Amino acid sequence: MISNYIFDFGNVLARFYPNERFLREHPDREEAARILAVVFDRKYWDRLDEGTISEAEVVAGIRSELPGKAGETACRLYERWIVDREPVPGMPELVRDIHAAGGRLFLCSNISIRFAEEYATNPWIGPLFALFDGLVFSGPLHITKPGREIFAHLLKTYDLNPAECIFIDDSQKNIDGAAAAGISGYLFDGDADRLRKHLGL
Repeated sequence: MISNYIFDFGNVLARFYPNERFLREHPDREEAARILAVVFDRKYWDRLDEGTISEAEVVAGIRSELPGKAGETACRLYERWIVDREPVPGMPELVRDIHAAGGRLFLCSNISIRFAEEYATNPWIGPLFALFDGLVFSGPLHITKPGREIFAHLLKTYDLNPAECIFIDDSQKNIDGAAAAGISGYLFDGDADRLRKHLGL
């Protein structure tokens, strides 16, 4: 019987596509696209997830690629990426319903050290995470999904039986990684109602 609900963060609890608002608000769509491509380049974000690059190094890298006003705009966008995150529709409500029903909530996310330290600066993330029984962020641990090690860490730290867990993520390779640790998975497609039905809520 499932009693432990493990969530990914990006594109499961929070929308991680900043381009919609930024493109809408920026007067030059071509420049906006260029800024977004630099700020959210995986060459920075993979290392942020691993905890192997500093915030200062990311900012320096952005400025080296985008000098002048574009660089200033890009750095402001990067500085605000935590506070600017918006929830995936229906997901905070689903999490609260699981909590109210007595389910245990956990997070397992590839995400930076700064996020682990500053997530409460976002007005909805802090109160939502307060409902969770455990939070696992890859950056401070220097281990990432889909590796089995991060799932083993979660299970050991919170004394969880993998047969009583379900992992919700938007990446099949991460679902496969959880399966290697004995945890069943649900590939999230952005539809909170579909997930709610799957969980029997």
